[in-house]
Formats: sequence, C-alpha cells, structure tokens
Amino acid sequence: MNLIEKLEILADAAKYDVACTSSGVQREGKKGQLGATSNAGCCHSFTPDGRCITLLKVLMTNVCAYDCAYCVNRKSNDAVTRASFTPRELADLTIGFYRRNCIEGLFLSSGVVGSPDRTSELMVEALRILREEYGFRGYIHAKAIPGTSVELLDALGRLSDRLSVNLELPSQQSLGLLAPAKSRHAILSPMRHIHESIAEDKESRASRRKRLTMYQSRALPVRKSRAFAPAGQSTQMIIGATPESDFQILNLSASLYQTVNLKRVFFSAYLPVVKNPLLPSTDAVQLNREHRLYQADWLMRFYGFNVSEIIDAENPFLAPDLDPKANWALNHLDFFPVEVNTAPLEALVRVPGIGVRGAKLICRARRQSTLGEAELRKLGVAYKRARYFITMNGAWGGSGIDFSRDALHARLSAPIDGGRHGRRAAKAVPGQMTLFESVEQPPVLPEASAANQAALEVAFAAQRTALAAAKAVA
Repeated sequence: MNLIEKLEILADAAKYDVACTSSGVQREGKKGQLGATSNAGCCHSFTPDGRCITLLKVLMTNVCAYDCAYCVNRKSNDAVTRASFTPRELADLTIGFYRRNCIEGLFLSSGVVGSPDRTSELMVEALRILREEYGFRGYIHAKAIPGTSVELLDALGRLSDRLSVNLELPSQQSLGLLAPAKSRHAILSPMRHIHESIAEDKESRASRRKRLTMYQSRALPVRKSRAFAPAGQSTQMIIGATPESDFQILNLSASLYQTVNLKRVFFSAYLPVVKNPLLPSTDAVQLNREHRLYQADWLMRFYGFNVSEIIDAENPFLAPDLDPKANWALNHLDFFPVEVNTAPLEALVRVPGIGVRGAKLICRARRQSTLGEAELRKLGVAYKRARYFITMNGAWGGSGIDFSRDALHARLSAPIDGGRHGRRAAKAVPGQMTLFESVEQPPVLPEASAANQAALEVAFAAQRTALAAAKAVA
C-alpha cells in the first residue's frame, strides 16, 4: 500500500474526531525552522489578519485492539481496510503538505495498536521527528491514549501544543456497556496528570523568569525548554448513543472545567456508522441537540451562567426550539426589561441578542451619549431579539407586544426571516450577461426605477456600439 492510499484511508477514518478549535498558542516563526502558530485559528478558523489555516487531520493507524460498539474502527469490523503510518512517513507527509502551503498544523489521533504505550511511542516518535529534525514550530494537537504511562504522556505533552483524552461516553455504565475495554479511571487519570503537569510547568517557568535578571551574562545563554501542552487539554463526548440527559452531560462538563481545567468539551452527535443491537435503531442524527449543548457550554464558559440556571433535574433536556439563553430569559421575566443605559455588564450579557463583546461596547458607548435603537444596531446587537428584554432611556423596545412568556416564546421560536436586504438574488439580473451574447434589448428589471432603467438602456446602447465597431474591424 502506497502513501497516498494510506492517507485516503486514515484521513477518512479521522473525521469522527472533533477538533474544530483555534490553537490557543502564539508562536512566531524562527530562522532555520519551519512554521508558526497563532492564537486564532486551526482547523478552518480565521486569524486576525483574515487567514484561514487548517490542520492535517489524520490517524496514526486505524488498527485497534479495542472493540467499542460505536466505533467504525473497532477490532471486530472486518469491512474496514486497515492501514498504518510509520513515524517517518507521517512526519514527511506533514512537512510536505506544509511546504505546499496546504496546512499549518497537525491533528493526530490513533487506534490502539498492540497497547496504549506502543501506540503512544509511535506518536511520540513522529512528533519528535517533526519538532527536532525538521524544526517544525506549527500547531500540533495530539490525542492521548487512555492507559498510557505518565512518562510517555510527558513526552507527548512536550511535543504537542494541545493534548486531549476522549471521555467518549458520559457515564461509567454506558462506557462499560459499549466500550468494555475502557474504564472511567483509565480516562480521568491521564486527564488529571496532564492538568497537574501543565500547572507545574507554568509555575516553574514563572519562577525561572523571576530568577533571571537583566544583569545575566550574555555569554551564558539559557536554553529554553518546550512548554508542556501550552494550549491546554480538551475532551470529546458522544451524544445520543446512550440515554444520558442534557442535565447529566452539562453537569459532567462543568465538573471537568473545575477539576482538570479543560479548555473545551466537544460534543459529537452519534452517527450510526455501524449496526449493533446496543445502539439506537434510528438513523436520525441529533445535530440540533448537539448545537443546543454547545450553546449551553458557551454560556457556562463565557457568560457566567451556572448549570443550575440553564437546566434542572425536572426538565433534564434543553428546549429544542429555543436557545438556552432565551429560554432562561423567558423563565426569569421578572429580571427584565433591562435599561441598556444604566445596567451593569453582568445584566447586559444575560439579554438575548447581546453578546459579551456587544455588552462591553454598550458600556463604553453610553459614556458618550444615550443609546437608542440606531446606536444598538451599529454596535452589533441583535436588536430583533434584544428589543423584548430592554428599555432605552425608559422606552421599551417591544412596544405593542404582550410581555408574557407565551407571546415572547412564539416570537423567539419563530423561524428567522432575514428579509431581502442585501440579498444578491434580489438584485441579480436573471441569466448571465456576456459580451458575446445578443444585447439587442436590455433586460427589464421588475423593481427597477425609471432612472435605473434609463441608465441600463444607455449602457446597453454603448455596448452595442462597441460590438459593432469590433465586428467592423474584424
């Protein structure tokens, strides 16, 4: 099997690992070495200067010693073509793509070949070649294998920017049912070790910087060691393969954020890629549920919401027709309306349609003038949603609307009508115009004014004259 065939198999097998995240690392290029990484953007994210940078997302191997019921690469699935990269092949392939300007980083995961330690040794060797032999300084996200020894985790963390250990399923019962070779302890133990190693590395670097003074001799340069997983760690959970509720999932996420300081919990809606009586019989993918969980997760990480404010045991699933922030607002109408010209930042961020950035801009802008509808729209506030929950200098934005839960729910859950403003379809002339087609008569636009139609006729007359002149010369 040649390298291209391996790439096709192992890149396709990696599509079930979620890694759509910015790098979280800022590292400039260095003379004699390759690559750089920016705080914003790997895996189809945009950097502040407008660049879209991508990761080579691939498995080291899709050979696996485990037989997880939900996984397409499970040991008992004979329908899968197996392939493996050698560390040298993977390193050369990554550098080849980088030099062709196709990628700016690597996302590396793997099946378990032989044992977790043997798999991790192969991954460490591939990353060592990239970092030390090629001098690659780009972003690397590596998936740590549960059950790997702490020595190999340390080596992997020194070579990677971000580490992640997949939690896979939200409970020990589900894990024991669908992935009997894995245990909750084997997954949480490396998470805790990575968390402690990141904290120790940051502390030692801070104390080292304090010891260094401006009087240090330049004849004795200090060799800098690589930081341990400077972009932190993340995890992934499969949603919908097992009966856990959103209440259980969000409480687990909040616990992980607090105990092991995760940067991100990724939710992946279960895809029915294999048939198994233990798995849901329906082929429906719960993408809307995944989306609502991400919205709730965002509220916990950036908006200051607690899990108990978003969801409770009596209503253990998020509302499918409302985003969690709007649902909280409808359940706490006594908190609203909020006066945008005087309310504190903490109150503004709880208004549907006002984000963290928008709330900060409001606090800054109202120092200069009183804010109304026009000013809020200019600041990027989603006024169509926010107007029901705010007052502007005492005037309620939802004038003429019943301020009740049922009335507001109907409006917030209605499909969004983007209108015709800015739509290219409303402005484009039917068909494609070209110099080489007949231009005897200009098209009549259904909504064109007399002045616009006259301008079109003048333009087409000039075009006909130019074409006639060109034919005469020919």
